[in-house]
Parts: sequence; C-alpha cells; structure tokens
Amino acid sequence: MTIERRTFLAGGAAAAACALTSGAGSAQAATEVVAETGGGRAPRAALWQEYVRNPHNHPQVPDVSFAGYRTGERWPNVPVRANVLRYGAVRDGSADASAAINAAIVDVGRRGGGAVLLPAGTYRIDHIIQLGYDNVVLRGEGSGRTTLYATRSLEEVVGINRSRYGSENSAWSWAGGLVWVSHRDRHRPLIEAIKAKKWPLEGWLGNEGEGIRTLTTVTAPAARGGFTLTVADGKALHAGQRVLVQIDDDAGYGLLRHMCGDGPGTAEYVWSNKDKLLSYRPFQWPVRITRVRGNQVTLEQPLPVDARLAWKPRLTTFAPPITGAGVEGLTIRMVKTVRPKHLLDKGYNGLAFQCAWDCWADDVTVVDSDNGFLLVATKGVTLSRTSVAGRGQHHSYACREQAHDNLVENFRIGKFTEPPTPGSGHHGINVEGLSCGNVWSKGVMEAGTFDTHRGLPFANVRTEVSVFNDGNHGGSANAGPLYGARFTHWNVTVTNGRAGCVKIDHVAPYSATVGISEVTEFGQIDKPDFTGPLNSRIESYGNPAVNPPNLHRAQRELRKWRAR
Repeated sequence: MTIERRTFLAGGAAAAACALTSGAGSAQAATEVVAETGGGRAPRAALWQEYVRNPHNHPQVPDVSFAGYRTGERWPNVPVRANVLRYGAVRDGSADASAAINAAIVDVGRRGGGAVLLPAGTYRIDHIIQLGYDNVVLRGEGSGRTTLYATRSLEEVVGINRSRYGSENSAWSWAGGLVWVSHRDRHRPLIEAIKAKKWPLEGWLGNEGEGIRTLTTVTAPAARGGFTLTVADGKALHAGQRVLVQIDDDAGYGLLRHMCGDGPGTAEYVWSNKDKLLSYRPFQWPVRITRVRGNQVTLEQPLPVDARLAWKPRLTTFAPPITGAGVEGLTIRMVKTVRPKHLLDKGYNGLAFQCAWDCWADDVTVVDSDNGFLLVATKGVTLSRTSVAGRGQHHSYACREQAHDNLVENFRIGKFTEPPTPGSGHHGINVEGLSCGNVWSKGVMEAGTFDTHRGLPFANVRTEVSVFNDGNHGGSANAGPLYGARFTHWNVTVTNGRAGCVKIDHVAPYSATVGISEVTEFGQIDKPDFTGPLNSRIESYGNPAVNPPNLHRAQRELRKWRAR
C-alpha cells in the first residue's frame, strides 16, 4: 500500500508544466499531477475530477489538504538539550523515572525548547509524563529500543474522573494520557478540577470558558471555502496570529443543519432534545492569520462552514495551547491488566494531546492500554508511524472535542492478543464532537472500525486503509447525528466484508464512498438520522483500485501545484 511522492508527480508533471496559464488546461493538468498509480493508469475518479474544479467547497468531498503539522509540513529535527540519565532516571525499569523525566522536560522548556533524550532501555513511570512547554520533544531511540513502562492508571495517579453530563461512566474512558501533551497552564487547572470533582470542559475554552476575550467581530457574511473575513477592527489582529473563530447558532439550529449539508431532512430532525450536542456550541475553529489589510483578514486555510451574521461569528482568544511539542521513537507499555468493561476504564491510556496545535508524534507504539492515542481539542497534529498493540483497547485512536485538521498517517492497529472481556467494546478510529478536517491515511487495522461517535463530526476523510471491520461505533442518543456532511471514505479494503461504518452512502448526508471493496451488512446496521434524499455519492464500489489512490496526498499535491 506504500505510495511514494514520485508516483503522484511522475505522469503529470509535463502536462502540468504545459498548462499553468489556462483555466481548463490547468484543471486538466491538475488531475494529471496526481493521477498515476504504481501499477499503471487507472481511470480517474469522477469525484476527483469534480473536486479539482471546485476544491474548497465541493458538496460531498472536503478539502483536507491542510491537515497535519503546520498544514502538512515535515516537523523539525530538534537538537537534544537534555539526557534523562543525567537527571537520575534509570533505564532498567527498577525505579520510578517519571520525576527525572519531568524535571528534564521543565528544564529544557524553561530554556526555550529542545529534545529530551531517553536512551535505549526501559523507564518505569509511576506518574504522568507531562509535556507542558512549547518546542519540547520527548525523544527515545526508537519504539523498539526505548520503553516507558506505566505501572499505575490515571485513576490511581489523579483520581476518579466522571462525565460532566451526569453519568457514572469513567471519563478516563476517553480522556487523558500517561504521556500527556498539554500546556502547563491548561493542564494544571484541568487536573485540579478533576481532583475537586468539578468535572471540567476539556476544550479550547478552558475548564468553564473563563477568561476568553473577543478580539473582533465579523461584519460581513463569508461562505464556506473562503479565505477572507471582514471584521469590525482589523487593528486588533496581525499576520501570524493564532485566533479562534467562534460561530454560534440561531433558534432554528441553522448552523447544525448547515454542518449536515442543509438537506431537507435536517429541517425535520429533532435537534431540541440533543442536550450533549447543543452543549458543544459554539463551533470553535483555530486558525492562523496570514494577512491583515484594513478590516480584511486573510486566513491560512479555507473556512469549513459559512460565517453567517445571524450566527454572530467572531475572532477570540482561547485557552493556552501548546505548540511545537513532539513525542518520538518510543513505546508506551502498560502493566498488564484485564481489559475493562465498556466505559469503566481506569485510564491506562497512552499518548494524549490536548489543546495542542502544530505538534506531532512519530514512531510511537502503545501496548496493553485502555486507550491508545487521544486527540482532544487539537489542531494540526500529525501522528506518523504510530501503532496500538496488545490486549485490546476501548479507543485505539480518538479525535474529539472540536479537534480539527489533524493527520494520522502510516498507522496500525494490531490484532488483539487476548479475547475481549465480556461487556467490553472497541471502536477503532474515532471522530466526534463537531470535529472536522481530520484524516486517517495509509493504515492497517486488524481490529476495530471507522467509528463516527455521534456529536456531529463533519468533513473528515479515511483513505487508503485496510480494515478487519469488527468494531462498533459509539455515542449517546443525546449527542445528535452520526455524520455531518462531507465524510469521505476513499480506497478502503474491508478484509472481512462487513459494511457497517465503512460503506456510508445510505447513512451520511452529502458524503462520498469511493473505491471500497464489496461488503455486506451484518452486525451493527445503522439507519440514517435524516429523512429524505441524503445527496451522497458512491463510486467504484467493489474496486479499491481507485485513482488517485490516496485522497489526502492527492489534495496536498494539488494544493502545492496550484501555489506554484
């Protein structure tokens, strides 16, 4: 399944070079740039050719070309500034190394950043490893050589954590990590609130939305796919600034309906009793400003939704994010415990990013965890060459609380080494909570499913993935629809032939299922949330050899080509 960059460019570079100045020719050349496959030339997907002509606001296919660290850049090779052995850590697993590792992180963070090296070995951690400073990288010598061995759960380290929505379910079933990347000024009040049993909000607005300032309001409507906003006071903004675009709703749930494509069924859907979904509003989308001219503000990437004045769009501050932090070259292994029943996780969780922007993990494996990798209110985080293995998890990968434009690439979920505990559940790769623009690319899933966990996620992509589809989606009834608009599953091979959560043309509005293998309905079978026509598309059904084979990479190459 490996697709090299040269594969995308080889066949189309000459055609592109001849057509840089003509509109129709440029569109044709753009399709050629990314049309080649390793095994010759397959017909280009009709939806791809449509997307090329309309990349930023296609009705079914989202623009995810900006996903990942710094909208798709390679993360830096940060120089080593500290070795944990010099802080007293031992690498034979005989003593708790968490204090030494955290001291090295703080020391490097206070000096402006750098890598904290964990030489090959096993480091026992009895407490959370907390990356709370910008530009600090926790670096092992490879996932096969450096291991963090976690002996205690988050419930043991921090305490009981519950859902703020009133249930007795353990919130460690979806929150927190024993390696936790979150700004120290965001992390500290979060932990304090949990210990005080004041179950906090987890996202961009802090524990309770305190201290958030409006920088300026939007004074003219802007359409989805646009890069420009007109604001009341451009003097409050500058190029390079990170802001939070907040967009409210109207009494008729117009924003939520818009996120679902404004189809006829959205008017008949009962929104008023979806308490959990309604609590997610306003929509919160972090973005970087690239230019300010008077009251005209240019954004780094296109708007994922309309900014209608009835929804009171505005640019605000947000809770302290962490930026430029990374985790590299290590395994996070938990002490072996019995896999818990569903929603009773103790918090043997691997790597969590929270309120993180332009961060990354590379060559990281999580073993015997309750949850593997958690992205909570994150923006532009890349997980590359990551894997989850061992006894089986609740979530292998979860993306939640308005997490946007993240990229999970070259990932793997291993076959479980033990049979599931009665009453346990596994979801696979999860997205929920108004999250958009996220991509799962080039993955092998020997367990799990494409979990869309209600909470109205929209405009997300899974592409070039092989899945043994044995998981189930989750999500409570009061969390609203399974899918918003512009979900795309592109080039997916289902090795056990189960349709659920992968073939979505009959359940997801204004979405696309392109190039999946033949499947049949069994196990969990979903009905659409909305009545009437869904305006979804299916193409190349039964033929995963779709062209281009990887939607995200094709979009990124197209964006680079258009920018030349």
